Amino acid sequence: MSKQKTIEKPVSISGVGLHTGQKVNMTLKPAPENNGIIFVRTDLEGHPVIEAKADYVSGTLRGTTLEKNGVQINTVEHVLAAVSGMDLDNIIIELDASEPPIMDGSAMPFVEMIEEAGIKEQEAEREVYVVKENISYIDPDTGSEMILMPSDKFQVTCMVDFGTKVLGTQNAYLKDLSEFKEQIAGARTFSFLHELEVLLKNGLIKGGDLNNAIVFVDKEINDETLELLKKAFKRDDIQVKPNGILNNLALRWPNEAARHKLLDIIGDLTLIGMKIQGKVIASKPGHKINTAFAKKVRKIILNEKRNKVPKIDLNEEPLMGTLEIKQLLPHRHPFLLVDKIYELTDRHVVGVKNVTFNEFFFPGHFPAEPVMPGVLILESMAQTGGVLVLKTVPDPENYLTYFLKMNNVKFKKKVLPGDTLIIRADLLEPIRRGICHMQAYAYANNRLVAEAEMVAQIIHKDKAIEK
Repeated sequence: MSKQKTIEKPVSISGVGLHTGQKVNMTLKPAPENNGIIFVRTDLEGHPVIEAKADYVSGTLRGTTLEKNGVQINTVEHVLAAVSGMDLDNIIIELDASEPPIMDGSAMPFVEMIEEAGIKEQEAEREVYVVKENISYIDPDTGSEMILMPSDKFQVTCMVDFGTKVLGTQNAYLKDLSEFKEQIAGARTFSFLHELEVLLKNGLIKGGDLNNAIVFVDKEINDETLELLKKAFKRDDIQVKPNGILNNLALRWPNEAARHKLLDIIGDLTLIGMKIQGKVIASKPGHKINTAFAKKVRKIILNEKRNKVPKIDLNEEPLMGTLEIKQLLPHRHPFLLVDKIYELTDRHVVGVKNVTFNEFFFPGHFPAEPVMPGVLILESMAQTGGVLVLKTVPDPENYLTYFLKMNNVKFKKKVLPGDTLIIRADLLEPIRRGICHMQAYAYANNRLVAEAEMVAQIIHKDKAIEK
């Protein structure tokens, strides 16, 4: 097992966004263990946070856009590629505008920021998804295809076919993550002239210039286009070089376009939310298929998690019994619905509820065929999650946990007298301002019986009384 990593100190950079043209200051900051990768909009009230997860992808036109609660971060793929390419797990990316700076159009400026900040190994173990069988996805509209297959390490093969004379078929490879800086990070973004005309006419590339975007000329340049380019790039001299690109820029590799597509793949697949041990093979990739594939893989991972029954020995001494639990939770008989705690970390908890025939609810809830009420299964899950939450404060006996909402609640199987409920709750994101976001699962007889996404708030008892 490997350890999680973050950076040692904050580091900042300034520039303009490629599509918005807005000036932006971006700061990378160290993040605690299990924090993951988050974006913070410091220019907005409350400094809203958007986690780098495929769930929040809202657009893929000329870049990947994340959106949460109406707040957007545009063109995230280059900085995310640098974070993943430098093998980081936890980092805070602060922005005072909606789009990271484009810089030279590659991920190299962000790699250099990370090197300047220094990389620090943390104590917590890294969670890695080991691919055991092929996962594939085909975009029916474009024919683009992505496959993730078993491998002893993370690798990427990228195959592109642009179908033009100036830029045809190209391939690029990442055989080991250690090659990212030297072989992939410096590959710059690019556009074809016919695409550039549309983008410029629609005001979608306000921050571009000849130093941060390769322009492949796939058509004759007429006087109107020439004037448009001169105005956009603030240059008096625009020419086509013999290799078919606009002047003032030399290719770093003959297959720089394919390498940049590979860079985008790494950035977009960061949105899976965890490290991957497997080989990616991509044919004609783009942000649309990259992020759709990230969503599919992320869903598979979450489904595997939800159906994985915690392995505990019910005959072993628990970490906490009823007496210890009563010191944390305010509930008492008959509403103390968690009996033992077997696992407890800063990220997850595993607890047990023994469902006996003598439970107070069975005489009145389908007495002829007793079934545990679904709301009480949820209450057991909430109380188990409450143990996790209250262990994060130094004096838990002075706090209460109130649940604000539950989403995606599903009941899969009946819980009957004699069953043993095994409950696992995991923090989905770090606790911020007393708000806790958890995913909980309940199992009985080696089957998933219920699941729910829960949001709770920790409140000091004195403030609870005031309210």
